[in-house]
Amino acid sequence: MTGDNGNNGDERFTGHGSEWNNSSLSSDDANIATAWVEQKIDKRSMLTNKDRVEDVRDIMWQLEKDGQIVVHRVTDDHQPVMHKTLYGWDKKIPTNRLWHHKSCGQCGNIPGYPTSLLWLMNELGLEYLDETDQTSCTAWNYHGSGIGNLESLAAVFLRNFHQAYVSAKAEGKPEGYYYPLVHCGTSFGNYKEVRGYLLHSAELRERVTKILAKLGRLVDGKLLIPEEVVHYSEWVHAMRPQIKERQVVDCSNLRATIHPACHVYKMVPEDVIYDDDVLDGNRVAVSTGIVEALGAQAIDYSTWYDCCGFGFRHIISEREFTRSFAIDRKIRVAVEEARADVMIGHDTGCITTLDKNQWIGKATGNPVELPVMADCQFAALMCGAHPYKIIQMHWHASPMETLLEKLGIDWQAKKAEFEAYLKEVEAGNGETLYDPRRMITSGPGYKRIEG
Repeated sequence: MTGDNGNNGDERFTGHGSEWNNSSLSSDDANIATAWVEQKIDKRSMLTNKDRVEDVRDIMWQLEKDGQIVVHRVTDDHQPVMHKTLYGWDKKIPTNRLWHHKSCGQCGNIPGYPTSLLWLMNELGLEYLDETDQTSCTAWNYHGSGIGNLESLAAVFLRNFHQAYVSAKAEGKPEGYYYPLVHCGTSFGNYKEVRGYLLHSAELRERVTKILAKLGRLVDGKLLIPEEVVHYSEWVHAMRPQIKERQVVDCSNLRATIHPACHVYKMVPEDVIYDDDVLDGNRVAVSTGIVEALGAQAIDYSTWYDCCGFGFRHIISEREFTRSFAIDRKIRVAVEEARADVMIGHDTGCITTLDKNQWIGKATGNPVELPVMADCQFAALMCGAHPYKIIQMHWHASPMETLLEKLGIDWQAKKAEFEAYLKEVEAGNGETLYDPRRMITSGPGYKRIEG
């Protein structure tokens, strides 16, 4: 190393610590070291042949029976659909009366992500609450910097899910009326992990109870724990028959690759949906299920298991690693090996990384391009959502025009419609997917909506 890279002698300043050393593997040795991914990981035996993994819900029911916690249940009013997880356990996926736990990264970087989901729910005539009284899960801080701690993560988790539980009271409806639906894969994995820690540790429950008591976020003096932690992609998977009924765009000529998110299915893997009708049950079912249901071709590729490159710490301290990994281990393989027309994902950081870093290939003289979008964006597009007003493809850095052309959608005409709509917005005649008066459910800004 030289001073040209900001280093002093041979010392490396990466933000990872001195334990990160160059392995100096040859190309052949590096392939051998990672060959297990392609050979074994798509067989569930790596997980299912182990001793039975504990279902933390068993602990949850006992703690509630002992009077230590209250469980927020998925009830019949939430119209749950049952799906099997990795070990064949049942998981209830609520499909109605949902409380949207928004994603900071989606709202800031990919706004068409949440608008596509709300648009789908409007099309399906479902009841939901999209309020402002929530916070970030703070897991990016925890995983990216190490500054956060488990106690703070647990307090944020319980605070947000308590708000979901009591949110309907502002409308004169009972507690538990809405059930939280988590938009972000990072939040999803973090909350499931934290729920496990809470259920296992009486000390953590005691410490966090004191915090929640100060916030007025206890139920009968007890912590409120959700029966299920549910990701929006699980909702999309559960609703794919109803979404398919509303499809108006033919996508049978599309070759789609799937990027499954680490925080969705590698963290607490026993809680994630696997479906024998999707890839023979060998891989996580979300995203692939809706793509296949809508008629697109789900194409396999050798690096499907790889992280997108985001990695939290990587994006902060080794950004060029993130960029090169995203392009050469994911995008380039999907294009050259799978001949993909689009890559579909289900997590904020993954979509952002894979979509917005493709310029690095061009900058280094080895360009590669592939449209990248979330499964709910893809589903809404197939159901006729406007590619700019709803899907908001203009926020994407990857070449969405090629995808629209392959689908037979006149993107130039749609763009002209969108530009005309922006003039209407400028004149004060904008449209909303959701009554903005319902966004505030507490505090001085709240106004009850009559009727």
